[in-house]
Amino acid sequence: MDYRIEVLTLAVSDVDRALEFYTERLGFALDVDYRPNDGFRVVQVSPPGSAASVQFGIGLTNAQPGSTRATFLVVTDLAAAHRELTERGLAPSAIRHKAGLDWQGEHRPGLDPDRRDYASFFDFADPDGNTWTVQERGFTG
Repeated sequence: MDYRIEVLTLAVSDVDRALEFYTERLGFALDVDYRPNDGFRVVQVSPPGSAASVQFGIGLTNAQPGSTRATFLVVTDLAAAHRELTERGLAPSAIRHKAGLDWQGEHRPGLDPDRRDYASFFDFADPDGNTWTVQERGFTG
């Protein structure tokens, strides 16, 4: 039996602001914006190339806006992703990499010198403070 993650739900304080952020700033595709009444709205967006989507809206969750932490996006070229998001007006953190081979402890600035899978990262937050980590896997240079 396969178990696939299809949708992650985020709590946001302003649905229209979140919609603009995820589509205009991050470049996610708008899949659904359904609002049958004032008490319910679901907006679903998908990262480019992803089989999983993100949803937010009204009446979806009782979680506090901004309470989601460290949701991962995986890219094949972290430097290019960092540059693209910066050009779109985001302020991502500096790129860092895991210093050791055991994945514990210290991080160092910049990309992993060997471009090892899962070793290099940067972070950003949406307008509510939900945080995302962008990680490199599959770099072929």
